[in-house]
Amino acid sequence: MELEKIDYVLESLLFLSGDPLSISAIADSLEFQKSEVRASIKRLKEKYSGDCGIHLIEYNGKIQFSTNPKYEKEVTKILSPIREKELSNAIMETVSIIAYRQPVTKLEVESIRGVNCDYAMQALLKYNLIEIVGKKDSIGHPNLYGTTDEFLKRFRIEKIEDLPDYNELIEKIQQIATRDSQVEGLYNEFEIPDEQPPEFLEGEDAQAISAPPVVEKEEEK
Repeated sequence: MELEKIDYVLESLLFLSGDPLSISAIADSLEFQKSEVRASIKRLKEKYSGDCGIHLIEYNGKIQFSTNPKYEKEVTKILSPIREKELSNAIMETVSIIAYRQPVTKLEVESIRGVNCDYAMQALLKYNLIEIVGKKDSIGHPNLYGTTDEFLKRFRIEKIEDLPDYNELIEKIQQIATRDSQVEGLYNEFEIPDEQPPEFLEGEDAQAISAPPVVEKEEEK
């Protein structure tokens, strides 16, 4: 198939889907060579980049159209999407620890943070930034947690191996958490709950963000 037609087919699929599409599935279903699809993605990334209102993003073997965050303020004035609540320091710190230590148990995250993480973990699970990826081979077989495709998409990381320097990731998280907090957000599509954590989790509110220290593994009970 001529190159131009492959580009047009991918544009149509991405526009109609709205959801992320697997690069391998596209190639297999349409009987394209993966090299052809990759070349088309490269051309479309050049087309949909810079000042263009639509960007083509790639993460974890998938591609998707995304609005250009540069125009978020203007777009939200028209479309009035659901307002995004500011991420708490506890949630930001927890997801960054999981990103760099995964797979990791809740107890291990709490050992690093020094406080109970129930509230932060539940919020991250609810909004699909983390997921259970297995069980630890230790007493009680506690759940192991890792980040999701939604995490990669949200922070514009193609694959988990491409995680930036820890401080750079924290900066990205803070930018998204505080960006235009006085206007409604379109680029970030989920809402962090407005309610306060239960009284017995009050320690969740006031943890400063810093690089996680090396913690000796403890046997889980």
